[in-house]
Amino acid sequence: MEPTGPVAPETLSDGRKTSPEYWNEVHRTPLREGLPSRLLVPTRNTIRLLRPHVSGGSRVLEIGFAPGKILLWLAARGGAAVSGLDYSAPGVDAAGRLFASCGVRADVRCEDLFATTFPEGAFDLVYSLGVVEHFADPRDAIRRHVRLARPGGTAIVAIPNYGGAYGRLQRALDPQNLALHNLEIMSGRALLAAAPDDLLSGARAYPFGRAHAALVSVGKRMPALVAKGIAWTANGLGLLQPADWPPLCPMLVLEMRRR
Repeated sequence: MEPTGPVAPETLSDGRKTSPEYWNEVHRTPLREGLPSRLLVPTRNTIRLLRPHVSGGSRVLEIGFAPGKILLWLAARGGAAVSGLDYSAPGVDAAGRLFASCGVRADVRCEDLFATTFPEGAFDLVYSLGVVEHFADPRDAIRRHVRLARPGGTAIVAIPNYGGAYGRLQRALDPQNLALHNLEIMSGRALLAAAPDDLLSGARAYPFGRAHAALVSVGKRMPALVAKGIAWTANGLGLLQPADWPPLCPMLVLEMRRR
C-alpha cells in the first residue's frame, strides 16, 4: 500500500497497472528481520483490522503477502496457520528468509492469484493489503479472494484511501505513483459494487485506521531529513489519535462473508 518503487506502465495488456518486474524491484530493498514494529501506525492499523478474525489455529492466507511481516505477526502472536501467495520471486524469497529467521512455519508460494495451487474453500480468513487497486477491473481478483475462503469464512480486501485527502496530496507530490492505482474504486460504494454477491452471505465496506503519512511520497518534493521528520511527526500524531476519523482513515476495507 505504500508509494515506493519504480515507475510502471499505467495499464498493462492484462488489465494490471503493475507488473511482476515492478514488484521484483520493490522487494529488492533489504528487509529488517523480526516482527513488525507496533510503534508504526500502518502496522497497528493492519493488526487491529485483522486480529478479530484470527484465533489459535485459524487458517489464514494473504494475497500479495511479500515481504511477509503481517503474516509473521499473525503466526507468532495470533497463533494462526499462515499461507502466502505472491508473484514476486524476490519478495517470496525474502519472506522465506524472514520466517526461517524467526522459527515460524509458513506455506508461501510464488504464484499468480489467477493460477494458484491453493485449493478453493481452504481458509478461515483470506485478505490482501493494497492489491486489487492495481487492476483496471478488480472484480475477478476480489471474487478469487472469496473463492479461497471456506463457507462461513471471511475475505478482506483493504486498499489505500486515495479517494480524499491522501489522493489530493499524492497527486501533488507523486502523480506517477498515483497513476498505478484504480481511483474509480476508492469509495465504499464502489468496493461494494465489485463484491461477488452470488458467493456472499454478507458484505460491508468502510474506512479504517488512524492517520499516517505512509500513503504520500513526501520524499519526492523535499529533502530527505525534512520528509523523514514529517513522516515521524505524522506517525506520532497517529499513535495519539483516540479514534478513527473517516476523512483521514488511510484504508478502505471491503469485508465479505462467504456463503
